[in-house]
Amino acid sequence: MKIVIDTNVLISAAFRDREPEDVILFIVEHHEFEWIVSDEILNEYLDVLNRPKFDLSENILNQWAQTLHVSTTTIGVDQTIAFPRDRKDAKFIACALSAQASFLLREIEISLKHINW
Repeated sequence: MKIVIDTNVLISAAFRDREPEDVILFIVEHHEFEWIVSDEILNEYLDVLNRPKFDLSENILNQWAQTLHVSTTTIGVDQTIAFPRDRKDAKFIACALSAQASFLLREIEISLKHINW
């Protein structure tokens, strides 16, 4: 199952170290899931993780860079999407459509405490 993950989910996982991280690690650890990215998305992940305002430690930055390197599949995106509501989301939608992804994970709103992983 192919999944595209929005940068906000990744940042929440790296910064909060709670439920969003559990979801990403679940995806990474289960081979039936494939985390899909484009070059543009991967560059955005790395750029945002390294923003000084997040003040992530070198250890955490290295850990997430390694996870991204090992756990993502980069594809070429063969379409452009006009998404006026939030132009920053267009690259994620285009990637999901190009990969024929099953899910585009934009935010984590549910409580995962009661789910038995």
